[in-house]
Amino acid sequence: MRLSGLLVLLAVTPVAADGPKDGDAARAVLRERCVSCHGADKQRGGLRLDARAPALAGGDGGPAIVPGKSGESELVRRVVSADPGLRMPPKGDPLTKDQAAAISKWIDAGAEWPGGDAAGPDPRKQHWAWQPVARPAVPRVLNADWPRNEIDRFVLARLEREGLSPSPEADRRTLIRRLSFDLLGLPPTPERVEAFLRDERPGAYERLVDEFLASPHYGERWARHWLDVAHYADTHGFERDMRRDNAWRYRDWVIRALNADLRYDRFLADQIAGDVARPKDPDAVSATGFLAAGPWDFVGQAETRSEVLRRAARADDLDDMVTQVMTAACGLTVNCARCHDHKIDPISQREYFALTAVFAGVKRADRPLPASGPSVARRAELEAALVKVRADRVTATGGAYDLADIVGGGDGRGTGTPGRGIDPLSGRSQDATRELLAGVKPNTYARSDVRFVDGLVVPTAAPAGTPVTSTGLVVKDVPETSAQVWDAVRNGPVNAQFSTKLGETDYAAGGHTLLGLHANAAVTFDLAALRAAGAPRELTFTATVGYFGKTEKAGASAFVYVDGREQYRRLAFGRDDGPARVSIRVPADARFLTLMATDNGNGISHDQVGFADPWLRAADAAGVPPDRWKDIAALTLRATEVRRELSGGAGPRVYAVESDPPPPVRVHRRGNPEDPQAEVAPGAVSCLPLPAALGTAATPEGERRTALAEWITDPRNPLTRRVAVNRIWHYHFGTGLVDTPSDFGLGGGKPSHPELLDWLAEEFAARRWSVKELHRLVCTSAAYRQSSKPVAAGLARDAADRMLWRFPPRRLEAEAIRDTILAVSGKLNREMHGPGYQDFRYTEAYAPVYEYLPPDAPEVWRRTVYRFAVRTTPHQFLTTLDCPNPANLTPTRSTTTTPLQALALMNNAFTLKQAGYFAARVKAEAGDQVDAQVNRAFVLAFGRPATPAETGRGAEVVRAHGLPVLCRILLNATEFVYVD
Repeated sequence: MRLSGLLVLLAVTPVAADGPKDGDAARAVLRERCVSCHGADKQRGGLRLDARAPALAGGDGGPAIVPGKSGESELVRRVVSADPGLRMPPKGDPLTKDQAAAISKWIDAGAEWPGGDAAGPDPRKQHWAWQPVARPAVPRVLNADWPRNEIDRFVLARLEREGLSPSPEADRRTLIRRLSFDLLGLPPTPERVEAFLRDERPGAYERLVDEFLASPHYGERWARHWLDVAHYADTHGFERDMRRDNAWRYRDWVIRALNADLRYDRFLADQIAGDVARPKDPDAVSATGFLAAGPWDFVGQAETRSEVLRRAARADDLDDMVTQVMTAACGLTVNCARCHDHKIDPISQREYFALTAVFAGVKRADRPLPASGPSVARRAELEAALVKVRADRVTATGGAYDLADIVGGGDGRGTGTPGRGIDPLSGRSQDATRELLAGVKPNTYARSDVRFVDGLVVPTAAPAGTPVTSTGLVVKDVPETSAQVWDAVRNGPVNAQFSTKLGETDYAAGGHTLLGLHANAAVTFDLAALRAAGAPRELTFTATVGYFGKTEKAGASAFVYVDGREQYRRLAFGRDDGPARVSIRVPADARFLTLMATDNGNGISHDQVGFADPWLRAADAAGVPPDRWKDIAALTLRATEVRRELSGGAGPRVYAVESDPPPPVRVHRRGNPEDPQAEVAPGAVSCLPLPAALGTAATPEGERRTALAEWITDPRNPLTRRVAVNRIWHYHFGTGLVDTPSDFGLGGGKPSHPELLDWLAEEFAARRWSVKELHRLVCTSAAYRQSSKPVAAGLARDAADRMLWRFPPRRLEAEAIRDTILAVSGKLNREMHGPGYQDFRYTEAYAPVYEYLPPDAPEVWRRTVYRFAVRTTPHQFLTTLDCPNPANLTPTRSTTTTPLQALALMNNAFTLKQAGYFAARVKAEAGDQVDAQVNRAFVLAFGRPATPAETGRGAEVVRAHGLPVLCRILLNATEFVYVD
């Protein structure tokens, strides 16, 4: 019979209702000929035929079975096809006519299975990781003296079952070195080591744990771990590896969040939808840099004219977001379901695209931070920083009180607001800019509400004189003016100022300040109030007076009075006349200092007079040396940056995400964006014991991410806490209880201590999701405090130390090695936060060029977590030491042993330079005696004194080759790069 005839026969032949024998026959055919490729273990084309629900759901090509309609069922078309490329099964004999007819009858009768689903529940859903977390009973142990907390009971119970014993506790030198590298990523100082050794009080070790957890360097250390998981870098990657100059704000957010012990559920939620929950909080917006941390194809998403390439790049972009969120938070490899149903885990392709729909309206962007100001914790940190930078600037200026700062509402020490002014008519502080003022009453003195400012006046000639103080002092030699006034007296340039430069100097930059005094106006300062606040009694007023307007000649006049007595005048000067330096001694009994600007009788025009760097200092204070202006400029800039962040100004930006209306999302057949299938609504995976729906196709973008964040942090989610505590365990012991930290599926590792994993997960929630509490629990356990020395019985039974019969020794990561070299040499720059250091020469080009340079300057001696990380140009020194490629998610670091590593530590330019600095430090601290130098070098490098044999051999090296060579050798030692 021809194919068309068979199709007609199967489609139109009347059939009786499906009886038990007919259904059994059809399902027997499926079991015998189809399930090997379309069953629980394998789903070719995403199709599964061993159970009704997945069979009706269909595969990559859509539904294969349409109940009641065999003629519309793809399954029937395939089993009767004569085309080798279509026929199913593809191998072996084709189905017989009776077998094909049985399938057709079964479908026409409704395609039922006995009991609704003959295959029963998907056995993959019984996987341990999908089951609810339950707190197990703490096991009893034989050696009741060993455990220090509950962790030890779980560890010891396993060891006792296996016939093994835990190792003795490590000595104190080993413990402080282990703990310091583990929590801080830096070696303990020799002084801290000795203090710990001498501390014989009970709880000395526990206090050490608390001390290290409270250190700001803790956040730097543990942020590095999370940034691996987030595959963070400061460039886009791909062929046009463009810079992300504001990505560092996300890195800083991670550091601060960890230092503040932000609840882990909040830590996750903020990174997924913080901008939705708190759109006016800069910290919450910066947190979403997590979603944008990975690579981004500029060519594919912004530059190409091909819509096909653009759609493919966008699909990759969304895949990166979905994969990052779900592997980091839940240990789910959902990306394996992008082209078909997951081959191992019970995750369908439809669920993958439902997760994609969550992020469909999300786009990476260099976005402005909201102007609401920093969080409470960040504000406290900034305010402390501002106090310090202001104090440093006062010192640099010789203790000066800045009158421009006072006009800005400050105390003269940098607390004023740049740009703020005082209304010369009312004496009140104002921020708004104005132009020509109306309602002027010349020679009417206005008391001011600004601290240290007595009042202001619009001056002009008058028989009674011009009042310049609240006590009635007047001056009578004021020239006649137009009695007009513009804008305000300001801390900075006035409105519409022509320039802030005089000659080559810009008085609005480089650490300078400018008191803008547009004619006609005078401002009087209350010296008595200033002295009451701490200013010296005898003072010197200094400033640079200039004309900052456009008029070249005869523009305006300037005057300085002390208690109404003229001390300085400069008449009819203009822009071409340049700056003039003023220095006036102010006696101890003087109460008022007045600065005045008048027009030249020809209207105010551009009469923008300025008193630059208007300072009051102690009478005997020296002036500022020229070489100090660089320091003052840097401090002024830093103060400006901190003030801007405190005020929540619109200036700062962060590379994070922005929202667009989400477009419809469809399943892509075989992952191909050019072959869209059924539309899906936002959702999660259904293998966990909580609802998977996260909205509808009409759900707004922000609500989708919020719903996913809530789903992930829901206490019923069995993965989130298990994955979190396992990551922490992994970084403490080198291997997690589950040795695949980002894969808790059937393809991942099985837990070495399943009851301990669940106990920790429950304890984590009980301790308010506090990461530091979990650190404290782990680090104070007897398991953590064991010696790392090998034992024959342990090596024979458990060479990988999965049962934790000893503490596993491990090599430091690349960043920790670099940071330790800097710490030991004495060159580590501990400056925290801010833009990353750049140890390369950058050349702008279509494909930017990043050429690494020898890092021999303090600005590049910061901790490596602050490195400006380039994706396409790996750092040779760090890469040699197994620093991962930030294009990839890195839940675990590789540890290799290669000759190149020894060569890098011995001959790299960085190591050579630092070995020299190390030697100089040793000599400065130990003196010229060679044995003392050797011992000090060992103490700095290893945290212990040299043995007599080491002292002897080290002295030989120093005498024969010099101290720098010994220091290079120590930097190459196994003891230097490994932690026991």
